[in-house]
Amino acid sequence: MPTKSSRPLLAAGAIAVAAAAIVIGGLATRHSQAEQLKQDAGERAVPTVSLVAPQDAGGAPLVLPARIEAWSRAPIYARVSGYLQKWTVDIGAPVKAGQLLAQIDTPDLDQDLRGAQAQLATARTGLTLAENTAKRWQSLVASQAVSKQEADEKQNDYQSRQSNVTALQATVDRQLALKRYTRLVAPFDGVVTARNTDVGALVSVGGAAGSELFVVSDLRRLRVYVRVPQLQVALIKRGSVAELSVPERAGRSYKATVESLSQAIDAGSGAMLVQLAVDNKAGELLPGGFATVRFALPAPKDAVIVPPGALIVGKGGTRVATVDAGNHVHIRPVSVGRDLGSAVELASGVTRADRIIDSPPDGIAEGDLVRVAAGSKGA
Repeated sequence: MPTKSSRPLLAAGAIAVAAAAIVIGGLATRHSQAEQLKQDAGERAVPTVSLVAPQDAGGAPLVLPARIEAWSRAPIYARVSGYLQKWTVDIGAPVKAGQLLAQIDTPDLDQDLRGAQAQLATARTGLTLAENTAKRWQSLVASQAVSKQEADEKQNDYQSRQSNVTALQATVDRQLALKRYTRLVAPFDGVVTARNTDVGALVSVGGAAGSELFVVSDLRRLRVYVRVPQLQVALIKRGSVAELSVPERAGRSYKATVESLSQAIDAGSGAMLVQLAVDNKAGELLPGGFATVRFALPAPKDAVIVPPGALIVGKGGTRVATVDAGNHVHIRPVSVGRDLGSAVELASGVTRADRIIDSPPDGIAEGDLVRVAAGSKGA
């Protein structure tokens, strides 16, 4: 049994033991909390990413802007100078081949023609006299009434006059040919799409753009020109069918068939010019207008479809971030095949077996360790 003198010592020992226990417990708790904080910080240092979900690109059309032109378009220019005497058709009027469009009054040409015809008549009279003279002198040579040299001179004069008549006849023929151009006629069946002259207007000979008097276009069939990007040119063949639409005919579509391909890539646009043909018997399509062409192309066999957010665009070009089996990041350059709006088709750089990160975090770099979110494809 402890004495009164030992009781203080026992109480102090108990207090010391309790204090030691409290200190040891506090240190253990702080160590546990530090380890937990360290673990939490390490987990937060590894970013969590989601992987791209597979998408089906089947049936995605190739949609391109196009330009419509008349199947045949003939600007009508003046071949003779004068004044427009009359015109018989206006814009929008259907015409037949050979139908009169306008008549040109040519007073200068008429005067030149009359002068050339008068000169030709005079020359023919002189030619007849020279011919008779040459024949007569040739007959006198046999009787030695004139020398052969004199007879040859008469023959040369006849031949010279004959050449002059031929030249004058050519001049008259040329004037008559030009006279036929005073009648402007339609070269084929079509529609007058432009009239740039009026009665009394001075008409000059020319062929510069903008100086045409009329334009006749065949609108029963139209040509459609579209530039196909180089990546898709191998999918377009002669005879391929496309769907054509125009803004002024909302909800309507027209069948267009590929007629020809330029077989060359334009260096400026990186595309090939393709010509299509479309029937326009109803006259609903207008030449010179813009249109949209849709090619129903099959998806490439190894096409990889990703959302636009999966692309990393920067100085290094277009790239995507992939994750390997050890959850380490690898940055790969890719080439874009088609922009499908809500998705992008990658032509090269990755395969469908790759684990592609969707919306990679800013600053992600080659070799970074990431955590794949639960439920992601390939997690």
